[in-house]
Amino acid sequence: MTAGRLVVWRHGQTDWNLQGRWQGQTDVELNETGISQAIAAAPGVAEYKPNEIWSSDLKRATRTAAELTGLTGLGVRTDPRLREISMGDWEGLTKAEILAKYPHHLNPESIDQIRGGNGESLLQTAERVAQALTDIAEQASEGAVVAVVMHGAAARIGAFQLVGAPLHPAGWLGPLENCKWLVLDRDLAKGWRITAYNLGADA
Repeated sequence: MTAGRLVVWRHGQTDWNLQGRWQGQTDVELNETGISQAIAAAPGVAEYKPNEIWSSDLKRATRTAAELTGLTGLGVRTDPRLREISMGDWEGLTKAEILAKYPHHLNPESIDQIRGGNGESLLQTAERVAQALTDIAEQASEGAVVAVVMHGAAARIGAFQLVGAPLHPAGWLGPLENCKWLVLDRDLAKGWRITAYNLGADA
């Protein structure tokens, strides 16, 4: 059995998002704006009539998912493989602070560089998330719709990995914004395809 659609929803805003701090897997809470974003966006995700809800186990994702559970009556299951890319020693710093403190260590062109010296590479994260999405889809009933609440960079590159798109970090597609979502649909002949991107309450 395999799901027919994955609606991959990024969490709402945190104070670190607002300040431009790299969160990685630090367990930062939603701020008031983030909660409002989740409340506003949840009805749009609910319109897909999900059969299941999965979430990263970090608080900013589970708090966002709670707004969807409240509308659908579904429970939420968590999977730590849906966490954001680990930024290691860079977590909590802005890009300017990273460049000042580690001037020779930030190579945004590389998909293999371990972020923060002891975190993850983009490729490692993409493979982790793509496998999680595959496993979540395969345990669902045939043709089911599954909502997956997670994080911006991990969602984007995990989806790219799933469909076989390039992971180049400079990218040809902008970031997945706070409380926006992308849609993956399974084509019986071609496999998973990204059919929508950066949808949201104000789209």
